[in-house]
Amino acid sequence: MLSSKEVFEIRMKGAAMLSNAGIFLTDKEAVELEVADFGLREFEKTGLALVTYLNTERCCAKELVMLPYQTCPQHRHPPVEDSPGKEETFRCRWGKCYLYVKGEATKNPVCKPPEGSEKYYTVWHEIVLNPGDQYTLLPNTWHWFQAGEEGAVVSEFSTKSTDENDVWVDPRIARIPVVSD
Repeated sequence: MLSSKEVFEIRMKGAAMLSNAGIFLTDKEAVELEVADFGLREFEKTGLALVTYLNTERCCAKELVMLPYQTCPQHRHPPVEDSPGKEETFRCRWGKCYLYVKGEATKNPVCKPPEGSEKYYTVWHEIVLNPGDQYTLLPNTWHWFQAGEEGAVVSEFSTKSTDENDVWVDPRIARIPVVSD
């Protein structure tokens, strides 16, 4: 659980990182930047900040902001009702992002899962995203990602997002953040 003060500080840092990447938010977007710590209380290691520009029945657009070496845990976007699950494209805007998916395991992956959570990371085919690089994930694909040494700003373009339906390898994950005063 994050305190209101911590959330405010993360939002301001996230807005500054987006600005450094040439992506400017409205004042309302900056103060409403979503802060996801996944319920693990280790935001600097496992978490991200994000702004959702739109999320309609057909499409979604977001900016993901990650601190240096910060990780988004392994998950997939399963079928929901008549949808096969979320298809998403990540496009790196600033920094470097390492994306891991199913496939031939990379012999010497750059990233390591957060200490104590190693058993919850099972896909090891590494895709390196530098600014301007992008990669599309098909629905229901196991994946996780981690920022490089500077952190990362990544744009996400996808079909409708239903984060509340995501499936996580780590049973401790709580996708919806809880903030205390």
